Amino acid sequence: MNTYQRHAIVAACLAGTACLLLYATAGTAKPFAIWHWMDIAGEGGTAVMAFLWCLIVLGSRPDGRVTRLLAGGLAAICVGSWADCMDEFWRIDKAALWDNALEALMPLGMAVLTAGLYYWRQEQASLTEHLKKRERLFRDHRAFDRVTQLADARYLRAQLERERQHGPCALVLLDIDGFHRVNREHGQAEGDRVLQAVSHMLLLNLRNDDLLCRYAGDRFAVLMPGLSEAAARDVARHLCVMVAMMRHHAGGVPLTLTLRHSCGALGASAGAGTAAPDTLLAELCRQMDAA
Repeated sequence: MNTYQRHAIVAACLAGTACLLLYATAGTAKPFAIWHWMDIAGEGGTAVMAFLWCLIVLGSRPDGRVTRLLAGGLAAICVGSWADCMDEFWRIDKAALWDNALEALMPLGMAVLTAGLYYWRQEQASLTEHLKKRERLFRDHRAFDRVTQLADARYLRAQLERERQHGPCALVLLDIDGFHRVNREHGQAEGDRVLQAVSHMLLLNLRNDDLLCRYAGDRFAVLMPGLSEAAARDVARHLCVMVAMMRHHAGGVPLTLTLRHSCGALGASAGAGTAAPDTLLAELCRQMDAA
């Protein structure tokens, strides 16, 4: 958590405390018998939840316009709801305008939050464009590999199930030849760098509609909607050539990376069962291991 986030949290806490002290000193306490517990739970609960959402936004996003608008709007809603809740405990003179001004923070916060959501929508559109070739049709952050930021085998299987309902698609498995030697001779950190470099090169040479996943270890899978097996083989050979042209340096020593590949096709005619994608993947892995 950076300095800005800590300052924002401290400011929100101070605002809530100041609001409590203001009502306690300027208001007249209401008898316990006339407290409206449903109002207290609703208004107080809204304040607490808005504060928690503000913490989540500040803790999960980098600083920027969208973060400040979202957090600022939620903070205003929190303080406005908190002030509304204080009215249930203290009676304020009708001539006091500050009470209404504090409660007006709630609609003001909603307006600021709405502006933040508008810019967040634009931000998401940019991120979606950036994540092309890494995801298709649906998003699941739990499926992303930490090293390569590619989706994993579980995500690939789900995509195969969806794609074969819409039409034919091709699947290519790519394996880095001799990758175990990189880890043994240069360490796991260098091996991770090799995986990242290869994944970037593959992404640069794929169509926008293609999906690249890290299937397992040093093995990648490319889903190519609308392509035949023969066309996929041509693409696979091109990908192998492009990776072989890379000059990845490990500790000052250039490494020449080569890929092995196997290809297959899956169509809507395969039926609605779940076995077909798994059967195709097993067959491609068998071909790869036999090679």
